[in-house]
Amino acid sequence: MLLAGDIGGTKTTLAVFSEEGGPRAPLAKRTFPSKAHAGLGAIVQDFTEGVDLEVTSAAFGVAGPVIERRVEVTNLPWMIDAAELEEMLGLYPVLLLNDLASIANAVPQLRKDELHTLKAGRRDPQGAIAVIAPGTGLGEGFLTWDQDDNRYRPHASEGGHTDFGPLTPRQIQLLRYLWPRFEHVSYEHVCSGIGIPNMYAFFRGGGYAEEPDWLAKELAEVDDPTPVIVNGALNDERPCELCQLTLDAFVSILGAEAGNLALKVMATGGVYLGGGIPPRILPALEQGTFLQSFHSKGRHSDMMERIPVHVILNPDAALLGAASYGLAF
Repeated sequence: MLLAGDIGGTKTTLAVFSEEGGPRAPLAKRTFPSKAHAGLGAIVQDFTEGVDLEVTSAAFGVAGPVIERRVEVTNLPWMIDAAELEEMLGLYPVLLLNDLASIANAVPQLRKDELHTLKAGRRDPQGAIAVIAPGTGLGEGFLTWDQDDNRYRPHASEGGHTDFGPLTPRQIQLLRYLWPRFEHVSYEHVCSGIGIPNMYAFFRGGGYAEEPDWLAKELAEVDDPTPVIVNGALNDERPCELCQLTLDAFVSILGAEAGNLALKVMATGGVYLGGGIPPRILPALEQGTFLQSFHSKGRHSDMMERIPVHVILNPDAALLGAASYGLAF
């Protein structure tokens, strides 16, 4: 029995899998609010106490860089140590992999009904694959083809923390607005769940549009403003110009950075958008701004137009990838 987990800044999902059932058939599953717990060990103990299954090993996809079997979670005050978890939980081995490596590991297993295609393109069947995932933070990863084993190999990246590069005069103003507020302005500061409120504050403070009273009331009543802003942008019955400006900028920056990643890894096998945000904003991604920014790469624009682009619809892709990794170990 394998315990697999998707460990993120907002939520932690744990599930138990068997070799017989495989990574798509969890025998037990539960989701926890990450910030309500002191660490992963406490969540695992809570979960396993309520499950009548004898778990022997574990594999966790974690939102943070994994170095020497340890990971400091990027958007949580957690340090996860595989050796400490083995001793605490009595499991062996405990495997840690970056959450984007987990999602990347799931990509070759995804069914057609688990994908929404923004652009079919012309896929190289053995070309590298890029994965970019805006959720609480901005994750990036990729896969390369292993000719010896005839399969794709996932790789982690911390590309979401690279320097934000503005492409328009307005984005330059956005960078100037964020500079005094952050020691380092990364793509995650503008292209993630924690980045959307930053951009909203820029547009509101800059007088680009008025904040409606109803929106101000809704924002005052929630801890996480991102869903409210996104819903305000997509609400056809009561559209909010301020929210629409924010979401339009988000989509444009996401398209540009997805294209940057595709160039860096030569992702002729395709680009996959993961994380919790893309499936929620499909209408905005379909409007053309995303692909326009994705394609706009100067002398390599023609090559970019050939690269397929898909949105991952399976909300448990990271869990599927971690379970697959653990069962195959």
